[in-house]
Amino acid sequence: MNPTRRTILRSGAGVVTGIALAGCSTLDAARALAPADPAVRVENYSAPGPVVIDGRRVRTIDVHAHCYVPEALALLGAEADSVLPPVKGVKEHFIVVEERLRAMDAMRIDMEILSINPFWYRRDRAITERITRLQNEKMAELCAVNPQRLGAFASLPLQFPDAAVRELDYAIMKLGMKGVAVGASVSGTDFSDPQFHPVWARAEELGATLFIHPQSTPELAKRFKGNGWLSNTIGNPLDTTIALQRLIFDGTLDKFPRLKICAAHGGGYLGSYAPRSDHACFVSPVNCDAAIVLKKKPTEYLNQIYFDALVFTPEALRHLVAQVGTSQVVIGSDHPIPWEEHPVDHVLNTPSLNGAQRTAILGDNARRMLNLPG
Repeated sequence: MNPTRRTILRSGAGVVTGIALAGCSTLDAARALAPADPAVRVENYSAPGPVVIDGRRVRTIDVHAHCYVPEALALLGAEADSVLPPVKGVKEHFIVVEERLRAMDAMRIDMEILSINPFWYRRDRAITERITRLQNEKMAELCAVNPQRLGAFASLPLQFPDAAVRELDYAIMKLGMKGVAVGASVSGTDFSDPQFHPVWARAEELGATLFIHPQSTPELAKRFKGNGWLSNTIGNPLDTTIALQRLIFDGTLDKFPRLKICAAHGGGYLGSYAPRSDHACFVSPVNCDAAIVLKKKPTEYLNQIYFDALVFTPEALRHLVAQVGTSQVVIGSDHPIPWEEHPVDHVLNTPSLNGAQRTAILGDNARRMLNLPG
């Protein structure tokens, strides 16, 4: 590891339950911009602080925030360096609680749901089970100290479905975690593969949310080379799009209709061009499996999936809400990676939304999705 990252992983200052990170101290204070909809009365909006809409205090919940557990990375030895993303905000993944809470306050986020992007899917059973168990226990310890501000999605050894079911039970039943975070496939094997069905069946029984976070599409690595970080800007949304389409078209969502799924980054490209899916099998029946008879139109399944609001512009958010429904959209910031530094403002400044819709997206939908108390 280079000296900077080695220092990060070894630092003990401000460590709480082994998560050793500085919060995002460089984030700007939340912007004080008036919402465009004059029919919505938003109070206390001129400065960072609690969000109040139409006289109601809104508890804002960000379901898409990240961290790392140093002890788990240390199990990889010299390979740990390759796990850390090439982005701003790396050191802030190692949480120093006071700094993370200050950064959340600046964004007007009351609660973050932490997750770790899978880096263990290609590793053997023993090391994978150690990594995921250690991460889950350390994250649970962290959240137990600040249960009103921090929650977490569990890590699963998903390439070993039997172990994944056991860890899912432990994480939800024993540790009180809010759901599980997964990639968009397991090393290219889609989630519709029957080997994963026992995991989805148990998640459905537990009411545990499945948070899908993409890992790019390495099959296109050659075309992604060059300027613009296309492996992320194109590859990540594409990865999520493929994952959701396979769950829909392969009939997985019919098998598990109560499975709660939340897709990062607005669900990739699917929300922007979903109706094309409804025409595919009519236009080319030969490319569709006659043995799979879906219970609904492909686009109708989007109304049972949750999507984070990390789509950058008011128009993109308006379209996402129009496609999937207000009840299916939640806040997602990707914090501490600075994709969206003002996620609350993004919702408040979308003129097509009314007060009830803003309230739902800012927190009520996430509370329902995660089974949080009112």
